[in-house]
Parts: sequence; structure tokens; C-alpha cells
Amino acid sequence: MKEEVYEFLRTIPKGKVVTYGQIAEYLGNKKLARVIGNILHNNPNEYKYPCYKVVDSKGNLSKNFAFGGIEKQKEKLEKDGIIVNNYKVDLDKYKMK
Repeated sequence: MKEEVYEFLRTIPKGKVVTYGQIAEYLGNKKLARVIGNILHNNPNEYKYPCYKVVDSKGNLSKNFAFGGIEKQKEKLEKDGIIVNNYKVDLDKYKMK
């Protein structure tokens, strides 16, 4: 399952985000959202597998972002052209369909 999660991350286009639930749904089980979070926290390569593009169901960034914390996740998203307000992104605008 880990490999499928990491490969899914590579399909997220620049300027878009996904939710933990979207990844879980892609894997066929919406109840896996927390498992997805654990898998992402153990991401072996932040450059190959861009986990910074994953937010919660309300668009909130991760307080425990594995590669430098919430500020680093915000910085990476903004570099991708995503506007972050109060550590939250507008899912209507940035969520990958």
C-alpha cells in the first residue's frame, strides 16, 4: 500500500493539493485516511514523493509535516502557486479533481 500512496503523490499537478481522504478513496477504502497520514509521515523522499501537497478534509496544513513542520509545508505550497491563509488552502480552488 505504501508504494501506491507514494506513486499517487507523483500524479498531483503543480498548483494542486489532495486530501488524505482522496488518497484513501483512490486506494478503495475511505477509512484509511489516518493510515495515509502515517505513511506520509514516513515518506522516504520528499522530493520524489511530494507529500506537502496533502492537506486535511478542510484544507488545513499538517502541524506535524515531516519535512520541517507546518511553516515548511506552507512555503512549499506557496512556491507551487497555492495561496495559503492561516495555514489553510481553498479546496474549491486548489483540490485536484
